[in-house]
Amino acid sequence: MSQQDTKERENPPLSPFFKGGLILAFILVPFLFPACKNRNTESRQIKGEKVFRMVIASEPPTLDWSLATDNVSFHVITNIMEGLTQYDDDLNPVPAIAKKWETSEDGKKITFFLRDNVFWNDKVPVTAYDFEYSWKRLLNPATGAEYAYFLYDLVNAYEYNSGIIKDQALVGVKAKSGKVLEVTLKKPAVYFPSLTTFMVTFPLRKDIVEKYKDRWTDPGNIVTNGPFKLWKWEHEYKLELTANKDYYGEKVKIDWIKMYVVGENNTALTLYETGDLDMVSIPPLAVNYYKKSKEYINTPQLRGYYYGFNIRKKPFDDMRVRRAFSMAIDRKRITDVLKGGEIPASSWIPKGMFGYNENIGLKFNPEEARRLLAEAGYSSGKGFPEVNITFNTDAENKLIAENVQSQLKENLNINVKLDNQEWKVYLKTLKTKPPEIFRLGWGADYPDPDNFMNLFTSSSGNNNTDWVNPEYDRLIAMGAGTKDRALRLKIYDDAQKILCEEDVPIMPLFVASQNLLVKKYIKGFKPNAMDILYLKKVAVEK
Repeated sequence: MSQQDTKERENPPLSPFFKGGLILAFILVPFLFPACKNRNTESRQIKGEKVFRMVIASEPPTLDWSLATDNVSFHVITNIMEGLTQYDDDLNPVPAIAKKWETSEDGKKITFFLRDNVFWNDKVPVTAYDFEYSWKRLLNPATGAEYAYFLYDLVNAYEYNSGIIKDQALVGVKAKSGKVLEVTLKKPAVYFPSLTTFMVTFPLRKDIVEKYKDRWTDPGNIVTNGPFKLWKWEHEYKLELTANKDYYGEKVKIDWIKMYVVGENNTALTLYETGDLDMVSIPPLAVNYYKKSKEYINTPQLRGYYYGFNIRKKPFDDMRVRRAFSMAIDRKRITDVLKGGEIPASSWIPKGMFGYNENIGLKFNPEEARRLLAEAGYSSGKGFPEVNITFNTDAENKLIAENVQSQLKENLNINVKLDNQEWKVYLKTLKTKPPEIFRLGWGADYPDPDNFMNLFTSSSGNNNTDWVNPEYDRLIAMGAGTKDRALRLKIYDDAQKILCEEDVPIMPLFVASQNLLVKKYIKGFKPNAMDILYLKKVAVEK
């Protein structure tokens, strides 16, 4: 390639794929961004201030961090809140609101010591009592938190959450004073400090929750302690965060974060091209075009993408059918379509995490898949009932579903239908009437295999398959408390074989990769393998 060709590709002109979209964008921008109807008014509002503009894929289902389960909500919450710990650039838990912590010799008691200079944005001090209230609210069965199992390592946490005991005072978290939080565990948990980086463990103000009830997260009601605070929430349009002047840490370098709700990736990319956004995810079909751009960033992620089976619904109550479906799919064909650096995977623990084993899982074997299907009573696909692959509306999800649909027809002579749903509707569907086949992803909440494997235990609120296996549950509980790395690896290998080869309640497809465009005047942005969007170190230099 000539030097001129290389230079042009480093900063490519508008992709031919999106030139039509650019014309459309000039029509759509006033509707997508009402503020742009009068740009002079917008510029007067932010004159002299630094603004970071980005897209979120949907309206956040909730900003209540006891109830949130999705990435959209997490991206907002992680910038308006902090917990006891946070991650450094190497994903090690380091002090945040806790200035230090001490672990007992037997590993069953951890004492967190809070900083003296941390305040809520209404200038009330953050205390250990706020953490105790938050954790017990998460575990309270009346809260209905899907992430309650996240704290099951605590003494009596499971028993309280499941209603076996009623007295929350018996749960193993206690504020010994305003600045000392004591945690008592059932067994040693080597990963526990990492748990306290995650949003469901963030502190909560009891007085605010009880005063405003279901509306406590509204702007004007919500109080937070992070580097930014919620300023405005215009539903289905945008959220605005502004710098929190009472933040205990280093002063942030931007004054505003504007998160626009744009569900269509191609539209978002066009808005980036026209200068209305500072960062955007690249749709699958456009990744190849932008790979040599100086604004292109690719980051491998600790995020698995899978199809789940509702094992209570025929024909997927038969593990032979589930195995046949998994063996009928060539994962590489899917990643070849996506072209974003994704890694085909038949096992569940992702590459880059302890416990990864590429040799586990059902490999592509259409002949064996057809044999299993015939053994289950559906020779050559005859008599197979009508089933849907259900997924939330997204260009990438649609590409994947169409590819799987095509492979099932090609390799098993089975016709499946595709059903895409808006994100909020989809989440409700999963909880009220799980489809026969559904798509989900799982990104690491903490970089330990327990976080991935715990997802499919019988007590997990995020297990939508209805699958229960006592031996699997036993292995996951054993793995969480085992310090010997070799033994721990064997435990997770055995558990993955149950999950991905024997019972097969899920069909892993690939490990994801993040593909972004970020303007060159944005400094300090560091994507990470857990897709945690820390914006407090970002600067806008223009």
